[in-house]
Amino acid sequence: MATYLDTIVAAHRAAADRDERVLDELVRDAARLPPARGFAASLGGGATLSVISEIKRQSPSKGDLFRDLVPADLAHTYEAGGASCLSVLTDAEFFGGSADDLQRARDACRLPVLRKDFTVDERDVVDARLMGADAVLLIVAALSNDELRSFHGLATELGLDVLVEVHDERELDRAAAVGATLIGVNQRDLSTFSVDRDLAAKLRPAMPEDAVTVAESGVRGRADAEALAAAGYDAVLVGESLVTSADPGAAVKELLVPCS
Repeated sequence: MATYLDTIVAAHRAAADRDERVLDELVRDAARLPPARGFAASLGGGATLSVISEIKRQSPSKGDLFRDLVPADLAHTYEAGGASCLSVLTDAEFFGGSADDLQRARDACRLPVLRKDFTVDERDVVDARLMGADAVLLIVAALSNDELRSFHGLATELGLDVLVEVHDERELDRAAAVGATLIGVNQRDLSTFSVDRDLAAKLRPAMPEDAVTVAESGVRGRADAEALAAAGYDAVLVGESLVTSADPGAAVKELLVPCS
C-alpha cells in the first residue's frame, strides 16, 4: 500500500520525467540573479529561538487549513511577529501552493524564504532559485545518496542554502555525509503523517556540532518551543498552528522563547 510520501514523490518524479527543459540553460538564467538572502545566517545565535513561519494552504492529512490566505499579508504578519524566515509550500496538487505564493510572500517582506516542496530533480533545485527562494528543501527519505549529494552541491553553487530534512539517525548520518550544515528533524512521519513530538529531542545529541538545527512539525505553542530550545535547537519550523491561529503574529511571538 502506497504511503503519503510514496504517492507525492511518485507524482513529482513523473512530472520531472515530462519536463523537457534543458538544465544548463536554467542554470545560466539562475546565475544572472541577485544574491539570495541568507537563510541559514538568519537562524540561531540570538537570545531567543528562531522561528521559520510557514505559509501553507492545506495538507494531505488535514485538508484545508487556510485555503484563502493572502501570502503577502501573512508574510507581513509573520515578520511583524518576529519570525526569522519564511517557509512557503509550492506543491500545487497536494498542498495547494504555488510559485506565485512564494514570490508574493517574499516581495512583501525582508525575510529569507525556503521553497518547501518535494525536490526530486536538478531542475527543481534551479526552479527554487529562479522563483526567488533563498533556500531549498531536500528530504533525505525521498532521495538516493547520489541525488542528495548532487542536489546539495548544485544548490550551494547557485547560492541557495539547503535545509536537509531527516526523520531518524540513519538519515541524519546520510545528511552529514554530504556536508549538510542546515539540518531539520521532521517529527512528522511522512509515510503516515503522524507526529512524534519527542523525536527531535532524541536526535539532537547526534547532530553535527557545527550544524544549524531546526525542529519541524508538532510545534503547537510555547511549551513545545521551550522544550525544543532546551534540547538545543536553533530554530523551529511551524506551519499548521500558525496558519490556523486567530492571530498568527501573536502566535509567532509566543514561540520566541529564550535559548538554553
